[in-house]
Amino acid sequence: MAEDRNIYKIHDNGSLGEVQIADEVVAIIAGLAATEVDGVGSMAGNITNELVGKLGMKNLSKGVKVDVLEDVVCVDLALNIEYGFNILETSKKVQERVKSAIENMTGLNVSDVNVRIASVEMEKTK
Repeated sequence: MAEDRNIYKIHDNGSLGEVQIADEVVAIIAGLAATEVDGVGSMAGNITNELVGKLGMKNLSKGVKVDVLEDVVCVDLALNIEYGFNILETSKKVQERVKSAIENMTGLNVSDVNVRIASVEMEKTK
């Protein structure tokens, strides 16, 4: 079964060749950068992602949608935030971290990082 992947050329050096990147790679970079921010409990996903996670398969791009148009990236993130953290401050940190990570690692320009808070994770009792 073939995967639907969009691939984008990010560098072309005539004689040596070109560098391409899949949109899923950009989504993974965004997801990992977002989860590094204090206060982000996890990425939120749809029901398919949740079932895949329960089967033990990691989906590192869960909760991330990426659109790449003409070297410009628009990212939509769905997050589960930890209880007790300021939602606005945490969201701003996520936006900055994701924008920086994508631009530094791919050379693409990030126009938007949209954050949607899907839920609040309560403390786990031990």
